[in-house]
Amino acid sequence: VQLQASGGGLVQAGGSLRLSCAASGRTFTNYAMGWFRQAPGEERELVAGVSGSGRSTYYADSVKGRFTVSRDNAKNTVYLQMNSLKPEDTAVYYCAADPANMYKLGSSYDYWGQGTQVTVSR
Repeated sequence: VQLQASGGGLVQAGGSLRLSCAASGRTFTNYAMGWFRQAPGEERELVAGVSGSGRSTYYADSVKGRFTVSRDNAKNTVYLQMNSLKPEDTAVYYCAADPANMYKLGSSYDYWGQGTQVTVSR
């Protein structure tokens, strides 16, 4: 499966951004989809995941209540709505696909899109 992420940018603290990730190549509903982020000098972390059906979701504690992951299986696209952004959300964000549909388990994701930079200014 090929993944193409978009939607990053520069936003002030308290603002919002929506990331999109378009998938192609395989049956989209067979894959859980996730959003990871990696800040300079830090490990990549799973911030949100959604099961293939879209019925189950996972969020890292640091983004609960602020970020919402969703998917449109008719469009083969997954989204990450990010609200109340904080400077510590600054990172490169990656979308990824998990063929095992585990959605909560970061190590289960095998396919990666290119990153998109999100910068939150104070």
